[in-house]
Amino acid sequence: MIDRRLYLPEHTWCQNAERRRKAGVPDDIVFATKPRLALQMIVAALDAGVSTSWVTDDEAYGQDPGLRAGLEAREVGYVLAVSCATKVRINQGRTAIRADGAADRLPASVWHRQSAGPGAKGPRYYDWAWVHIGTGDHRHLLIRRNPTTNELAFYLCWSPQIVPLSELVRVAGTRWCIEECFQAAKGQVGLDHYQVRNWTAWHRHVTLAMLALAFLAIAVQDARPTRPADPNRPARSRELVDLTVPEIRRLIGTLFSPVMSLRALLHWSNWRRSHQASARRSHYRRRLSVPAGT
Repeated sequence: MIDRRLYLPEHTWCQNAERRRKAGVPDDIVFATKPRLALQMIVAALDAGVSTSWVTDDEAYGQDPGLRAGLEAREVGYVLAVSCATKVRINQGRTAIRADGAADRLPASVWHRQSAGPGAKGPRYYDWAWVHIGTGDHRHLLIRRNPTTNELAFYLCWSPQIVPLSELVRVAGTRWCIEECFQAAKGQVGLDHYQVRNWTAWHRHVTLAMLALAFLAIAVQDARPTRPADPNRPARSRELVDLTVPEIRRLIGTLFSPVMSLRALLHWSNWRRSHQASARRSHYRRRLSVPAGT
């Protein structure tokens, strides 16, 4: 996490002068939707020299045309989730149709089984298809189908350059990383554990939580082995899973308490990580034993 914005509801906060005064909200703060706040943070990061090729998010952001236009103006590609009722233009922009209607027209031959990235129990396989929308080759409707339930998910995609389907699938899969980051921030460093009603206090709390999470993330990275990373290769039972943010936090917390010695602490951590490696190996073996096309 590298930035934050506080969303203030328009009527109950932004238009309530007395409430703003008591909470210390600056006078220049005006109402902004969550997608607008997201675009502000992205623009601020780009202006600060942070480089990125893609943005991905859920339907609440993907449905906002202002966010999509802002990303295209900065030549940042996106894979944004949208609802099934989203209208797209096919046939070189000549025909408008709902996203789920476009999916119904697709023949079986255009669906491709690909992994959206490694999960806790193995590769996350889905069936994927893409449809050119609008004009040109840089805009697509990406469709994900659950091979078990046939449930569909839809994404609007744009990129400055032509990219393969596998790249769009990869970007769509990284949204799980974002969700895991928020879960870690809330569960490990108390991102949402505040009871403040003050502008300055909220920003102080969130900033300190982000700093604490960054510290843990860097500690995890520094402790990572130098062996080449291969997320699709299951660990052997005698190996240890890499240290994670929760494990690092647990080690630091226990280190400063007299509950056990340092030797016992490390032994317990290694035992737990060894069993985690064994469980992961079993999950991967079972997942990879199923043919990708079934």
